[in-house]
Amino acid sequence: MRAFWSVAAIAVLLSAVTLAQQGGRQGGPPAGMGPYPRMQPLPPPDGPRDFETISQPIRVVPVVRGLAAPWSIAFLPNGDMLVTERVGRLRIVRGGKLDPQSIAGVPPVHAMQQGGLLEVSLHPRFAENRFIYLTYSKAGERGHTTALARGRFDGKALTEVQDIFIADAAQDTTHHAGKILRLRDDGTVPPDNPFVGRAGFRPEIYSYGHRNPQGLAVHPQTGELWETEHGPQGGDELNLVQPGKNYGWPVVTFGREYSGDLITNETYRAGLEPPVTVWVPSIALSGMVFYTGDRLPGWKGDLLLGGLAGTQLHRVVFAPGGPRGRESLLTELRLRIRDVRQGPDGFIYFATDASPDGAILRIEPETRRPTTSAQR
Repeated sequence: MRAFWSVAAIAVLLSAVTLAQQGGRQGGPPAGMGPYPRMQPLPPPDGPRDFETISQPIRVVPVVRGLAAPWSIAFLPNGDMLVTERVGRLRIVRGGKLDPQSIAGVPPVHAMQQGGLLEVSLHPRFAENRFIYLTYSKAGERGHTTALARGRFDGKALTEVQDIFIADAAQDTTHHAGKILRLRDDGTVPPDNPFVGRAGFRPEIYSYGHRNPQGLAVHPQTGELWETEHGPQGGDELNLVQPGKNYGWPVVTFGREYSGDLITNETYRAGLEPPVTVWVPSIALSGMVFYTGDRLPGWKGDLLLGGLAGTQLHRVVFAPGGPRGRESLLTELRLRIRDVRQGPDGFIYFATDASPDGAILRIEPETRRPTTSAQR
């Protein structure tokens, strides 16, 4: 059976479904307690705004407003846009207009704090099978956990909806929390997963020792899997995820408890995978995408990440061998950016984490003067 990559901060990609399961607290620090110097977020702009960046000028254009805490974006083959709202609704934007009716058939969602309806993703062969995947918080006898559901989308509703994976919740290798999980498209385990047949490990586990994964993306040239995760107070991480590796939480971290107390005095230990990049203070990293289009040539090949507490879009410049520089973008807008996606038109779209005025905005080149490619 064919497999593919996906996420709990989702990007459907090439070879298997990967589900990021939280280990520890959900969603980073409570509102107002974050390690990043906080300013009150602003409403989304009413019209286009122009900005300078290191590589090229850009324009930010509002697309949709009036969403309730939008979490994830996925584009349909015809260019329409699916958007999850954390409260439990799946919405669709048709021809640039938000349909007032939500999509029927979404499973019951346990929405609280940072839990709710999370990611939406299309099967790589969506045009043939119409499969859509949702990750969401599911209520159970022992509280709530993360579930992965699959259904067919007929344009108005989901049908044949079923949970194909429900995670256990504990931070050890016999459970799923704090792990990246790799699944086939029907929820079963690929036989080449690193812990298949190994005592003391669940066979779905691809990597472990993660605190609170927020985004996954596969590099379009190398096929490497990259992950963002929330640290505690300080210590957000960008990790290169490798099969069978331990990423150290809570044995090593660059952050502290929200009280300021130490979690550990170690930031490195032999045998544990260190992060490729850290953010201290944290910006509360969220969704991410590698940009492959030509409409924003100065960003081609780079990684774009949302920042919640940091109210910014963050650009990580990639070169052969990995990241080589960073740039904070759109800080003047003061928007909590939850998800970042590349549209079929080659522009960048991002969702802002607000309710009831959550929004989708588009980044395009500012056209009053020619754009220039970044020097690489």
